Amino acid sequence: MTDHIYHITSHASWSAAQSSDAYTADSLVKEGFVHCSKADQILRVANSFYEGQSGLVILMIDPARLKPMLRWEPGSDKADDLFPHIYGPLNLDAVLRVFDFPPASDGRFRLPADIGMPGN
Repeated sequence: MTDHIYHITSHASWSAAQSSDAYTADSLVKEGFVHCSKADQILRVANSFYEGQSGLVILMIDPARLKPMLRWEPGSDKADDLFPHIYGPLNLDAVLRVFDFPPASDGRFRLPADIGMPGN
């Protein structure tokens, strides 16, 4: 069984993608790939880069359904912690679920219960 990967984006960006056949993140243009995370990396990413931002969603992606290439590469803070990167526009049929992802009252994030990580 393939583990899901996850991508944080704005609700507006995800809604805009619904009228096309693929989702394209700003990072695809700037860095050549769409940043994703494993379930246990989501909160570290969210609280480092999105703290206090509202209007976010988490896309649950099935790597087996991806049309573009997926590579596992080191993040900027821990060379031994690999992150999934999608090298091309994300085909919408690879997205299995979309979770609303509001910050808590302190501006920090908690995982939606449906993602099912221990210690939420």
